[in-house]
Amino acid sequence: MPFAHITGWGMAVPEKILTNADLEKIIDTNDKWIVERTGIKERHIALEGQTTSSLAVEAAWKALSVAKIKPTEIDLIICATSTPEYLFPATACLVQDRIGATKAGAFDLSAACTGFIYALNMAAQAIRSGSLKVVLVIGSETLSRFVDWNDRNTCILFGDGAGALVLQASDTPGGVISTVMHSDGSGADLLSVPAGGSKNPATEATIRAGLHYIQMDGREVFRFATRVMAKATHEVLSAAGILIEDVKWIIPHQANLRIIEAAARGLKLPIGKFIINLDRYGNTSTASIPIAICEAIKDGRLQKGDKFVLVGFGAGLTWGASVAQWTGVLETEHVIRPTYFRIFARTRSFLRRLWLRIEGIVWGRKNM
Repeated sequence: MPFAHITGWGMAVPEKILTNADLEKIIDTNDKWIVERTGIKERHIALEGQTTSSLAVEAAWKALSVAKIKPTEIDLIICATSTPEYLFPATACLVQDRIGATKAGAFDLSAACTGFIYALNMAAQAIRSGSLKVVLVIGSETLSRFVDWNDRNTCILFGDGAGALVLQASDTPGGVISTVMHSDGSGADLLSVPAGGSKNPATEATIRAGLHYIQMDGREVFRFATRVMAKATHEVLSAAGILIEDVKWIIPHQANLRIIEAAARGLKLPIGKFIINLDRYGNTSTASIPIAICEAIKDGRLQKGDKFVLVGFGAGLTWGASVAQWTGVLETEHVIRPTYFRIFARTRSFLRRLWLRIEGIVWGRKNM
């Protein structure tokens, strides 16, 4: 049975930074209040023209470059997102076209902030089954487009960004070892965007009522999160047959520092065992875990042979955890040239759209 190794990684965040001091100018809040309750000091906000797919594409290129994988070698693209470009087509399909992954299937996965763990499990299972060899897993969000900037309880929390991992099949032991996934739909109303779907299609009334913005019962979500984070970690380690003493790092969903501290107490671990960066990014939902992984690699904390746990929770309600062993880049004969492939993919995409437009004009004239 092949093993599913993480061999490439990349992240993308908008250049624009919104600090707590900036928020003080637009709503009734202050830096001390935000930091004490969340641990967040700033977050990145998408500029005009930046979208969930454009951030995903940027992160994907970086991950492919690290893994030395050509886009045409990708078998599947999974994009976990809470803020897709459209209801359909899938954001993953837009990424597939823009990077030139002509042989890849593509779909979006919706499990809110736990989505990246769910997507990672789907990818690892497909590789372990022998059906796929290379899977690109992306978490990408533009949550700032779904935030009510007049609601100080939610607008302080969320930021934009993307993270991507390449998973590859290998006979060498390591990679993603085990994953657990859970849900409890009875808590669906605790964190949601009520309108925009088939139940509440967009109308003047839904827009006036602010139903297209994120709505959250913060107290209940906090209680839920502090309950499941430690529990999921213990469960996944038990499933993998790994002792918590053998785990080098816990990489949690970056939602709230107090939730992470509660998880640390529940696991009887020092907070220093947790990779934390939410002070600089806020809650980026599905992107938070892969962004944290990228930073842990960059600063040298995640080393070859390290066992680590990814754990998260989100709307749905959903929660889950994965345990993996870090091995890094696999030896390969392929050398990717990102600039060449980007130019090729963009040219191909442009020509395809041009051809479809010409074809449509010709068809229209024939049927006039």
